[in-house]
Amino acid sequence: MRALHFFGLAILLISVAAPPQALAVQGQHLFILSGQSNMAWLDADAFFTPLVAAEFGRDRILVVKDAQGGQPIQRWLVAPQEGIGDPGKQVGDLYQRLLRKVGRATHGKHLASVTFVWMQGENDARFGRSAAYGPALGTLVTQLQRDLGQPQINVVIGRLSDYGLARRSAAHWQRIREIQVQFAESRPGAAWVDTDDLNDGLNRDGRQVANDLHYSTTGYRVLGERFAKRAIELIRREGGGFRPAAQP
Repeated sequence: MRALHFFGLAILLISVAAPPQALAVQGQHLFILSGQSNMAWLDADAFFTPLVAAEFGRDRILVVKDAQGGQPIQRWLVAPQEGIGDPGKQVGDLYQRLLRKVGRATHGKHLASVTFVWMQGENDARFGRSAAYGPALGTLVTQLQRDLGQPQINVVIGRLSDYGLARRSAAHWQRIREIQVQFAESRPGAAWVDTDDLNDGLNRDGRQVANDLHYSTTGYRVLGERFAKRAIELIRREGGGFRPAAQP
């Protein structure tokens, strides 16, 4: 009897000490990482996953990454959008590939939260598509909400680095940087990370670079850490997705 009394008391103490939202949430936290080369070159297994696993527990996270270098955002849109098209590129194929990966990873799982981590925009900046980039980004997030059946999707954006600010495409580069920040700061479940300090140093080939399009080896480590930190903050924030969402 005393053992049962002690057990019941322990449960009561845990219930009082733990935040209500932590007790209510069951299931796994899904992190979807996508974009072009700076996402493709990020070793998520080494620099992102360990941090979110340490926060939530390895058995409570799912990390899905699918990225491809040099691609415009149209390859993640299910339908053509005015002002964002590149006639030499397909529309929506990378999005469908990403969805297939997510579907395999989440089959039979219950999701506590979904966080979309996006590192893209270099291609659209270089080819002068900044005017349509904001609506395209909004469309992409809406697609994910609809196709995953998850109205509460957190979004973490890696803002374009300062690489393109001294080049011919500087105006479009700067505009997309602004759009990415505005998108993140106008939504309670979104955040952005700075990358201006990540493209100096030794790259993955051991070559010294400065203000490069791609990041240094240290830069990619820091990028993964920043993505993880922002994702954790959004999930922990009240109203930031740390509640059970509707299942597909």
